[in-house]
Amino acid sequence: MNLVRAELERLGARRFVQLMLVLLVLAFGVTASTTLAGSHQPTAAELTDARTQAAESRRQMDEVYQRCVAQVNGNLPPGSEQEDFPADCSEFDPVLQDRLPVATDFLPGVFVFSQQAEPLLYFLIAFLALFGFLVGASYVGADLNSGGVVNLLLWRPRRMTVLGTKLGTLMGAVLGLSLLASLVYLATFWVIGQSAGLPGQLDGAFWAGLGAVHARGLVLVLLTSVLGFALATLGRHTSAALGTVAAYAVVWELGARLVMEIVDTAHPDRFMLSSHVGAWLSGRLEFWDASACASASGFCERVYALTWQPALAVLLGLTALLAVAAFSVFRRRDLI
Repeated sequence: MNLVRAELERLGARRFVQLMLVLLVLAFGVTASTTLAGSHQPTAAELTDARTQAAESRRQMDEVYQRCVAQVNGNLPPGSEQEDFPADCSEFDPVLQDRLPVATDFLPGVFVFSQQAEPLLYFLIAFLALFGFLVGASYVGADLNSGGVVNLLLWRPRRMTVLGTKLGTLMGAVLGLSLLASLVYLATFWVIGQSAGLPGQLDGAFWAGLGAVHARGLVLVLLTSVLGFALATLGRHTSAALGTVAAYAVVWELGARLVMEIVDTAHPDRFMLSSHVGAWLSGRLEFWDASACASASGFCERVYALTWQPALAVLLGLTALLAVAAFSVFRRRDLI
């Protein structure tokens, strides 16, 4: 218990951690203030016009579906042009859509909490993931580089216990901060929606979906924290973690992706960590494969998807592999 308390004090006393907390507050303040300044409560005329536009949009969707069904069934009126419809018209069926156009879709300059909460939450998750990675890397990297770990081992001469406590303290602190920041963040924008915009449709489905995104985001924040910690432990320096990520982004995410596109590799996005991160956060991510229908005639499906299950397996596997390697190297390494 004394070791955990000592690590919490060391973590909180780091200037880099304090700087990142200040940046978090500043980013939150700027986002909230710009949202508040750019929103207003709609007038009755604006609401009426928005409802009319939403009804017209739904009518057009139904017309497209009816034209598709008529063409597939061979019931097009004489003189009608053939359109590029698939054999299955279900993707145009308004009844089967995830959501239909509503009045709040046609209210520019009005903050609608139910529509903006998820994108805002993604922004917060991205910042917290960056926060976790940088803090995790600097937390252990600075100690290894400066000899602080050696001094700690003189007090508690158990390497695995010390490193495990450091990692556990980091994960607990990042998780606690993420929960607190998320609560304050979403509550602030809910108040903005109530006072300077519209709350939107806040039903059970909305809160369930937002809660799922939040839970997946917290998992991602913890994984990035462990990744930063593990890479810095392996490289004995904070810069090792930063350099590894930069090299991966340039060599693989940019360079390898370009090569795969040149040689027409099928489904290249499935080999990218960024794709798996996106699939995990959203639950399902669709990609466009330009080379999928090179030899096909007629309608061809160029879209393929990644779902959260394989994405989570990849992220967990990579994180676990690096964490195990970090503990194994730390156990045998000469720290002097």
